[in-house]
Order: sequence, then structure tokens, then C-alpha cells
Amino acid sequence: MAQVKLTVTVASQEKLAENIYSMWIDAEPVAAQAKAGQFVSVYSGDGSRLLPRPISLCETDKEKGRIRLVYRVAGAGTEEFSRYQAGDPISILGPLGNGFPLEGMTGKRAFLIGGGIGIPPMLQLAKELDCEKQAVLGYRDGELFLKNQFEPYTSVYVATEDGSQGTKGNVMDAVWENGLKADVIFACGPAPMLRAVKAYALEQGILCYLSLEERMACGIGACLACVCQSKEVDPHSNVHNKRICKDGPVFRAEEVEL
Repeated sequence: MAQVKLTVTVASQEKLAENIYSMWIDAEPVAAQAKAGQFVSVYSGDGSRLLPRPISLCETDKEKGRIRLVYRVAGAGTEEFSRYQAGDPISILGPLGNGFPLEGMTGKRAFLIGGGIGIPPMLQLAKELDCEKQAVLGYRDGELFLKNQFEPYTSVYVATEDGSQGTKGNVMDAVWENGLKADVIFACGPAPMLRAVKAYALEQGILCYLSLEERMACGIGACLACVCQSKEVDPHSNVHNKRICKDGPVFRAEEVEL
């Protein structure tokens, strides 16, 4: 699948929660190719910031030729993006990485587990995945961004760290409290959450796919800045590493060490 670097146009932007923003972008060449679980690299308009910011695809509207990015403001680059308005130009490269596998899921029960800014890529997956789905979403507090947008596609269970909504605790606490069962797991979120999900999947003998979050540089696998430890030897680097941007960001849970 070809990656396309182009300057496109912001269609709309809104604030969803504290430091969480949603941006729709008119990017027909990217939307036409994009799959759930992929990401784009977004370039700053400030020439002093050379490296792009990787942001996962939250939704894809192939009919309108648009992609949706939901991201957290975490530094100067993403703060710049949060100030963009409809009509502003923005440079992106994508779609990048390997997405979630969708084949062979008919008749299975799936967990879609998202934590924090790992929640957005689960939304497009919820729309595309053809099976019984249960979304388990973990938040810091009661600002449940995107929750209501999952509800047309899947049952939704929530965990909050402060206990203000749903289960008090983390996503695995919500799984246990609600007695949820699944045949396959798709998960994206911070490393501690993914470690817990992987341990649960191994213990229960459940097929599990993890989407890893990591700081990236080139976004195409050339610089080796975003490697993770793997069980297999990477033919590119000849060591036990996987390049998250190129080989991932989605991996079988047993492929990677967290």
C-alpha cells in the first residue's frame, strides 16, 4: 500500500475533553487506502520542528474523502495542531503501519479495549469488525470522550481511575466486574494496560492483537527510533527488535515483549 505525503485541508476541529481534540481532514488519497489501526504522520508548520507527530486514525469517511484524528495535546507540536481551524492547510504522510486484521472474525466474540488516547483507533475498528463486539474503554475521569460514538456499533463498558463513571479502576477491572468473555482481543493503550491485557489473554488462551504506542521519527521504518523487543530476529536490524511504525503498530501479543 502506497504512502502519500501531501498538503491537505482541515475540514473541522473541536475540543472533546481536557487536552483532547478531534480534527477531520479532507484527505481523499489517504482515506481511500486507510484501514482501522493505521496512523498518519502530521507535520508542523514550524520549520524548527523537523519530526512529524504520529497520530492514529480514529475514523475514515471514504465517501467524503476524509479522515478523523483524535489526539491529546502533549507538546508544542500537538498544541500547534489544536489551533488549526477549518480551511487551514496541514501536511500529512499516510496511511502508515499495519492495521488490525478483520478476516476470519465472523461468529467470534471480540473485546475492543482502549485506554486513554488508545481509545480513538478502536472506533473505526468497531465500525469495520463484523462480529459480536464489546468495547471496554478506560479513562482517567468522567470525561468520556468518544464513548457515545461507539454505542451504535458495540456494547460499551467503562472504567475510570477516579471511579466517577463505570467501574473504578482499569479496563481489566471492568472485564472482571462485568463477567465479560471473548474469543479475540484487540487493544491499544499505554504499556501497563497492554501488559495486563497480554497476561490475561495468555492466561485465558485468547487470540490477542496489541497496538503499541511509541514516539516515532521517520514513520516508515528507516531510522529504528521506535523499536520494541521481539521474540523473532528483525531481518532489517538483525536483532530481536520490531519497528513499531513499519512492522506494527499492531502485533500479535506473543510477538512482542512489553
